[in-house]
Amino acid sequence: MGPNRQVCKREKRPKKPLDPARLEELALAYVARFATSAAKLERYLQRKLRERGWDGEEEPDLSALVNRYVEKGYVDDAVYARATAGDLLRRGYGGRRVKQALGQAGIGEQVAESVAPDEATARHAVLRMAQKRRFGPFAVEKPERDVLEKQLAALIRAGHSFEMARKVLFASDIGEAEDWAAELDEELRRDDV
Repeated sequence: MGPNRQVCKREKRPKKPLDPARLEELALAYVARFATSAAKLERYLQRKLRERGWDGEEEPDLSALVNRYVEKGYVDDAVYARATAGDLLRRGYGGRRVKQALGQAGIGEQVAESVAPDEATARHAVLRMAQKRRFGPFAVEKPERDVLEKQLAALIRAGHSFEMARKVLFASDIGEAEDWAAELDEELRRDDV
């Protein structure tokens, strides 16, 4: 732009306060677009009310609205918990991190416990994280002791137990780490037969 041109900025018009119909539309659009828990939906609606205000005769009953969506099956905490836990475990995060994420989403303790990873799943998750981040035996060259300690701390922050993180990082080679992770798979297969 030249020096003589003025930049015209439009003033943003304030959004209209919410009424029962608009609140319902917001809630429906949110659950249609995002997998969510009941607590997350309620927090979203509370935030929208703070931002835009309320233009209804009575105060909105967010709990009733959320409960109606739960009854209709639009929101299901157990399904959300399974999907979130599965996603985090596939990405290599550990059980503590899964529990933390579910707690932040408002998932109850009982539901969170029901989707907690078993030891075989936890082993594969720590192996996946080490592989993805090129830790321990997956490194291009053998890491020094101080680097291994930092990698150990990173795996623990990712929600893995000290023992599992240590087992993967200090494996002599990739094969040993993969065998350790697959050990329980074979035991479970034998138990199923």
